[in-house]
Amino acid sequence: MGYKVKFWGVRGSIACPSPDHMVYGGNTSCVEVTVGNHVFILDAGTGVRALGRDLLKRGVTSATLLLTHTHWDHINGFPFFAPAFTSDFTLRIMAGHLLGKPGGIRAVLANQMENPTFPVPLSAMCGVLSFDDFAAGETLEPTPGVVVRTGALRHPNGATGYRIEYEGASVCYVTDTEHLPGQPDENVLTLIAGADLVIYDSTYTDAEFPAKVGWGHSTWQEGVRLCQAAGVKRLVIFHHDPDHDDAFMERLEDEARLMWEATLVARDGMELTMA
Repeated sequence: MGYKVKFWGVRGSIACPSPDHMVYGGNTSCVEVTVGNHVFILDAGTGVRALGRDLLKRGVTSATLLLTHTHWDHINGFPFFAPAFTSDFTLRIMAGHLLGKPGGIRAVLANQMENPTFPVPLSAMCGVLSFDDFAAGETLEPTPGVVVRTGALRHPNGATGYRIEYEGASVCYVTDTEHLPGQPDENVLTLIAGADLVIYDSTYTDAEFPAKVGWGHSTWQEGVRLCQAAGVKRLVIFHHDPDHDDAFMERLEDEARLMWEATLVARDGMELTMA
């Protein structure tokens, strides 16, 4: 069946539903990757709410949630993920930056849903939930026939990049990572080498980047440089800065395609298929 990729949330830092963010979207990070008959959810930002409703409509009964990290914009949609409140839904939750820390990923998600910040506890989720912590850099096989390679990213508190491989094709999700100018990140290059599709943290432009050093993000131009160096087929610009409105993003998209025609800019609701 190949791959199906759908973008449910493409914004970084904070959701920004406003008239100036209608074309490219205002929901925070959430990407659905369907390989064969299995659904992978990449991050659980605000976009995961609509994804959850769609999964229920489609009759999907299981999924694997791969979290890059647990900053709010990547997990604050999780308490609104309706399938997790359904007893016949199985959800495996995996994270690569909390191994050895008390409670691991389960504790972080539970703490998010405790008083006084949220009225519904994690225990109210009556689905079949499992929580798995691993070390970024490990290779996983969460479902038969699918290999998930992982790599550590440069981000405050840690983050993990993912490469999902199935039947000879590969999709990479590399967001919330900061590059060093003039020093290509070897972890990223290794992870994305020869990939069919790379979704990359393009929060800033090269011109904006010097004022944002230390914030843990990269630029769309660095994404192009990395993908070209690694022999990637297509790049998707992702994790848009909330200050980049539709007019800004339209100009950015034109510039990116001039720099490399194999570049796309993610939008909420955008779908891609790969044979």
